[in-house]
Parts: sequence; structure tokens; C-alpha cells
Amino acid sequence: MVYEHEIPSGSKLYFGESAKIKREIEFVSAELLENLGFAEIVTPLFSYHQQTSFNDKKPLLKLNDEQNHEVTLRADSTADVVRIVTKRLGRSTASKKWFYVQPTVTFPTKEQYQIGAEVIDGSFEEVARTAVMLLAEMDAKPVMQIANIRIPHLLNEKYGVSLDILKSMHIEQIMAIDLPWIEQLVRINSVADLEDLSPFPSEIKVELEKIKEATQTLKYDNMVISPLFYAKMRYYDSLTFRMFENNSLLAMGGIYTIDGVEAAGFALYTDECVAYKMDKGE
Repeated sequence: MVYEHEIPSGSKLYFGESAKIKREIEFVSAELLENLGFAEIVTPLFSYHQQTSFNDKKPLLKLNDEQNHEVTLRADSTADVVRIVTKRLGRSTASKKWFYVQPTVTFPTKEQYQIGAEVIDGSFEEVARTAVMLLAEMDAKPVMQIANIRIPHLLNEKYGVSLDILKSMHIEQIMAIDLPWIEQLVRINSVADLEDLSPFPSEIKVELEKIKEATQTLKYDNMVISPLFYAKMRYYDSLTFRMFENNSLLAMGGIYTIDGVEAAGFALYTDECVAYKMDKGE
């Protein structure tokens, strides 16, 4: 039996203080992004092309338009922003920097509010620095984890290392791999660990250098390095960052390619940010 006051599991309800905090986070973030030269975009809740961003179609909520073409509810904002800006808006706008404040909806009943920003031909450093600025407005300085998705793929493609092992981070199995430099790669955790990259083969060294350069440019002092981090992050294919406060993921972003368009972006997870502010008693 479903009572009249019940809401589906995974859906969001904000009221009173939490609604006020959510509105303040969204307002301050939008104002800061506008001041940084970002233009705002609100993408349609319905999309024809969301399925191209998901290897596993299970999260998509599907329905049909008046011509019986399949459409889905917006489960991802990044792909739609890039496609709409580059393919639909085209020459009608010169802006390459866009932000949005809107939720995504996935199966079965999960809502997730996000504040996101995408920069066509953007850099990792720009989007990571912008995310840091937004979180600083909330008096948050979470741990920033920097990774490079290309490294796990190189280990898989050139050295036969299973992506499943890397995804599950079975350290003993990884350390047992017959590569003379694998232990040193596993032990990289801090910026200081990137000082000597001479033991690594050239293709791995190049990707580690990208992480090292990013850390030097960002100059963020609460940072960990995770060169073996691997997750199926759809369109991300190079440098990525995630920002944690305790076990809560507050933001994530990096460099990606969608339909041949190279871009950089990030998303702040508004729900987690509200919870962070509530926990601090603000």
C-alpha cells in the first residue's frame, strides 16, 4: 500500500532550511559562473540521443513522442549540452563556455540535482579550478583525487592487465603482475610521488606527466593521485578529478570527447552539497 504522503525511493524532497540552502547554493554558483564568462543553458527534459552516452541502457527512463519515436528522460546533461551547442545552436552563438542548473532522472526513480559547466576545447585546469572556486563559496575544501583514465586503458591494451582487476582495485593481484615498475605505479599517492618518473615506459610516463603538470598548475593542497583509478565514465578519456568530503562525492569532472568534439567539464552534485552544509549546521 502506498500512502498519500509517501514519495518514491530515490526522489528528492527539500523544504524549509534544506530548500533555502539548495536555492542559495544554486544562486551563488550561477552568479559566479556568469562572472567567469559562462552562459546558462537549460536543456530539454526529453532527449532522442541519451542512449548513445550509456553502454548500459538500464538507467534510462523511456517513452515515445507523438510519432512513436523513442525518447528518454534526461539522465545526463553533459552530452546534451555539447550536442545542442555544437549541432543546433551552431553559428548563432560564439560562446564555448556553458553552465546548467538542473536535475537528471534515472531508472527507477532516482533524481539527482546538478550544477554543471562545460567548456568546448576547454582545459582540465580551467574546469578543476572552477569547481574548487564553487566549493570554496560553500566553505568546503574537500580532497581532490586526480586520475588519468588513459593509464588503465594502456595497461589493458599494451600489457594485458584486466580492467576488472583495476576497477575492483585488487592490490595483491595488481602487484603480482609481471611488470618491473607496477609496484611503483601502485604506490603513487601524492604529488611528491610524481617527482621521479624514469622507471616507467614512455607511454605511461607521458600520461603521468599530464597528471604532474595539472597538479603544478592547480596548486591545490588537499590532493591525492590515483593513476590506477578506473571506472566506466562514459565519455571521459584522459585527466579526471573527483572531490570528496568524507565519503560524499561533491564534484566530478575532466576532459572528454563526445561525437568528435573535445571538451572539459564538471558537475557539482547539489544534493551532496546541501547535505554537507546541513551537517555543518549551516
